[in-house]
Amino acid sequence: MSSPDFVTYLTTDHRHCDEQLGALRRSAIGGDWQAASAAFEALRHDILAHFAAEEEVLFPAFEASSGMTCGPTAVMRMEHEEARELLLDLAEAIAAQETDGVRGYGEALLILLQQHNMKEENILYPMAQQGLGPRVGELSAQIVLRRET
Repeated sequence: MSSPDFVTYLTTDHRHCDEQLGALRRSAIGGDWQAASAAFEALRHDILAHFAAEEEVLFPAFEASSGMTCGPTAVMRMEHEEARELLLDLAEAIAAQETDGVRGYGEALLILLQQHNMKEENILYPMAQQGLGPRVGELSAQIVLRRET
């Protein structure tokens, strides 16, 4: 069975992470800190694995095929760093069982990721798909493998 194309796979992954963040926020607001902590660990793992698949597979392939190293991938890397910082803030708020902190950092992360994902899905992924041509299948398999490790 072949891997899904990377656009479908990564877009589905975006939605999955959005759902995890929602579950985390609901658990914290409901005062179930054990569930919030478990949801956060799953979210952090999945977001960081998603970022790694993009940064280690997709972005270098796109940069090599397009010659652009200061374009969309540079912006995406910067936003990944912002998301990593918000994950650290969110971890601290969960450890301290601060509902307001989880609300605030969770909302900031949600907004950042929604805007970020729109850029990837509407600009970067289509550009990469077009530029990579026949390598899309190989790249998709690499992304799925990298994301699931």
